[in-house]
Amino acid sequence: MSDQISNAFVQQYSTNVAHLLQQKGSKLRDTVMSGAATGKAAKAVEQVGAVNAVKRTTRHGDTPLISTPHDARWVFPVDYEWADLIDDQDKVRMLINPQSPYAVNGAYAMGRAIDDEIIGAFNATSKTGENGTIDTDLAAGHTIAVDDTGGSSLKIGQLHAAKLLLMEAEVDVDNDPIYMAISAQQHDDLVQMAATQSVDTNVVRSLVDGRVKSFLGINFVITERLTTAGGDRLCPVWAKSGMHLTVWNDITTKISEREDKSYATQVYLKTTIGATRLEEGKVVIVTAGE
Repeated sequence: MSDQISNAFVQQYSTNVAHLLQQKGSKLRDTVMSGAATGKAAKAVEQVGAVNAVKRTTRHGDTPLISTPHDARWVFPVDYEWADLIDDQDKVRMLINPQSPYAVNGAYAMGRAIDDEIIGAFNATSKTGENGTIDTDLAAGHTIAVDDTGGSSLKIGQLHAAKLLLMEAEVDVDNDPIYMAISAQQHDDLVQMAATQSVDTNVVRSLVDGRVKSFLGINFVITERLTTAGGDRLCPVWAKSGMHLTVWNDITTKISEREDKSYATQVYLKTTIGATRLEEGKVVIVTAGE
């Protein structure tokens, strides 16, 4: 293959990677808010706090001035990259095939990087303040302990408790989608829960398909990348508006020949992203025994 790799070839590969990333890459990107950024750090959102109106109790009284709480939530960039070398020219030509194993590998690598950033942000210390120098932890009481009463590792009572905490934090559960990330073990627990519920169309479908996609108004995302603590799985439950993925540089693809590698073709992908919690009350961590 010529050392002059065409722009059209690179563009086709980049398009294939983007398509695969959207379809099979990150499992969590569409479950959070997102936006673009530049610079060393970025404000994910300006936070304007709630205020209360006051009763008017006298005629021609002074106009009340209600101070509005105003803060900012910051996010900082993290760089990720991936590369592979291809020697055989026929395999190089395969790159324009959307099902190319190289395109799949690249897309999956970037997708996992995005998910790892989001997962890490659920329970991390977030940065607030004028310059992002104030540490803000997850809301007190928004961690649900493991239930060791026997049976499955994830209990229906834990789901009820998580939903209650979000509603008590005044999350608009009617218009703000609620998600929960779980491992295969917790999904198996959900299937067992469905088997014990009164028979209706949704339960029957779940049992036939072997896949519980939602329950109690919570949409489930299966991933084996969740963190553990003492052998227990930390499963986040969140409102979509409560998490943010910031993208400094979306997936960028480069294809070039490496003189130092016997002129093998190098496929290279990179991205710069960051994630943060936007509001502490919109995230709950459920601990499930495994």
